[in-house]
Amino acid sequence: MFWRKKKIAAAPAEVATAGTGTAAMAGASAVKKEEKLPGPKPIPEFLGNHLIKKMGKEAAWVWRLSAVTRPRAGGEKGLNVRIFSEYEASDKMVKIKDYTTLDQNPKLILFEGWFDKEAKAVELEEKRVIPKVTIHTEKEIQAQVAALTEKGSRIYFYLSASPASGGPLGRGAALIELNQEYPAKGHKKYIVSAVSVDGTEPAGKGIRMFDTNDPKYVARWVKERHFKAA
Repeated sequence: MFWRKKKIAAAPAEVATAGTGTAAMAGASAVKKEEKLPGPKPIPEFLGNHLIKKMGKEAAWVWRLSAVTRPRAGGEKGLNVRIFSEYEASDKMVKIKDYTTLDQNPKLILFEGWFDKEAKAVELEEKRVIPKVTIHTEKEIQAQVAALTEKGSRIYFYLSASPASGGPLGRGAALIELNQEYPAKGHKKYIVSAVSVDGTEPAGKGIRMFDTNDPKYVARWVKERHFKAA
């Protein structure tokens, strides 16, 4: 009589492997949480005051800026910070999600460094120099507009209020052009547009605001928007 030997499969031995199981999953989860960075927020008051009082920046411009942060490396206290302009990023169709987004868009960084609010310590490097603006009087603006004599000649003034964006005063510029069709019937002498500013220069065609023959009216309209806000 033949007996068949039953083949008994040995149960695999449990081996304790480092980095596996519940503990490893918890560790991976913790790493993911550490990697999640906060999104953009209005510039902290502590940093805004530093830019205004220590670095001489315009208050109206500063309080329109945004900041993204991340913890400093090596367990150092405080936060790394990058400061940028939301409206400038929007004009360039860049969505800033967190600190690392600006790795691929370094030209949008205005200031970079770190700060520790508790220690009242801050170090910021200006990555792009925003020029100081001479604020003109209404008479000065009118004289410069009236001085436009060649067809197609143009002049611009930075603005603190307009539908445009960018520039040292934060809201683009008023672009005044001498109409090339003037004095043909139905055409006014001056074309006034609100244009966004890329760096320091007007960018694009902008939004046409009005046409007029009166340099005084142009100057009044510009002056109402050409100022350093308190």
